[in-house]
Amino acid sequence: MLEDVVIAGIGQIQVGEHWETSLRSHAARAILAARSEVPSLQPDMLVIGNMLGSTISHQANLGALVADWANLSGVDAPTVEASGASGGAALRLGVMAVSSRQADVVVVLGVEKITDSVQTGQDRALTQMMDTDYEAMPGLTPSGQAGLVMNRYMAQYQVPAGAFAGFAVNAHANGAHNPNAMFRKPITRQRYDEAEVVAPPVNQMDVAPAADGAAAVILTRREWLPADYAMPVVRVAASNLVTDSLALHDRSDPMLFQAARLSSERAFRQAGISPAEVDLFELDDAYSIYAALQLEAAGFAAAGQGWLLAQDGSIIPRGRVPICTLGGSKARGNPIGAVGVYQAVEAVLQLRGKAGGSQVPEARVAMLQNWGGPASTVATHILMRE
Repeated sequence: MLEDVVIAGIGQIQVGEHWETSLRSHAARAILAARSEVPSLQPDMLVIGNMLGSTISHQANLGALVADWANLSGVDAPTVEASGASGGAALRLGVMAVSSRQADVVVVLGVEKITDSVQTGQDRALTQMMDTDYEAMPGLTPSGQAGLVMNRYMAQYQVPAGAFAGFAVNAHANGAHNPNAMFRKPITRQRYDEAEVVAPPVNQMDVAPAADGAAAVILTRREWLPADYAMPVVRVAASNLVTDSLALHDRSDPMLFQAARLSSERAFRQAGISPAEVDLFELDDAYSIYAALQLEAAGFAAAGQGWLLAQDGSIIPRGRVPICTLGGSKARGNPIGAVGVYQAVEAVLQLRGKAGGSQVPEARVAMLQNWGGPASTVATHILMRE
């Protein structure tokens, strides 16, 4: 069991293409927003989740840069890189630090500035989440990889064309209520069907757009909460990170996302709950096929049945297992290494009852799962409203 770790403050900037501002300014804005919720707490550690800073922004040593820019000079400030799971891995490290009493107040930041490069540079940088020698060098891209997985899934389970449309429709419907989303307009099934194909059968509506963003949370122990703390207390009930083979061809079954399954099972065991007790699931929908596989790996659907939850209304805010409740990466935008922290911010909003038109009724338990690559690295957290 975790010691009494709580998320005391949250902050975020709008996800989008912020050509005119820098990585450091994004980071500082998110941190200041989170700290403004609990100004009396003085952080003694900053953990940063980022994938592309050194590649695209040509900036390493983010701990020193961001700490100085956010007026946190002198704090312990490591940077965590775990591909698309960098934000979730940073949250994991922050939770461990507070739970073990190595730190009392930790800022966890996820930040990404992908528009510091043009499209071809972005595409090249994103292939780093794959096995360079055996996948990227021969020409495979993340979208091409998702296309191969979707083809295999559809053939293996006899899934009809267009079966994944419900994931994009749900994400955009929810994103319409998120003031920090990149896309705030619902889409129709017809819009999905007419979308340009990216990597057959994956189309544009199956792909979450890479974008800039920064989000932050303040972690502490309950004993450190100020006496006048008036918001609902959100506790971290489970935290873990699991890895699998980096390349899909090294796995015994490319449809069995073992790290996601193990991470989910360990989180449920640590929190002392079952999947049926989860009120919302902020999963990693970089591609719609991965949303279906994630629902299956986490125990919300049987193998080959995850896509059906997007057909019968199960994933909407008032459904059986609401997902991507504020748009997910598809509508919010996909700030790569910051996704895991955005998930935490959005889950806290749900648990506080502040999610607006996408509010899940009486939400008390939220599950977050952040992937690096096709479940090569998986960070899972469970949050509970006290």
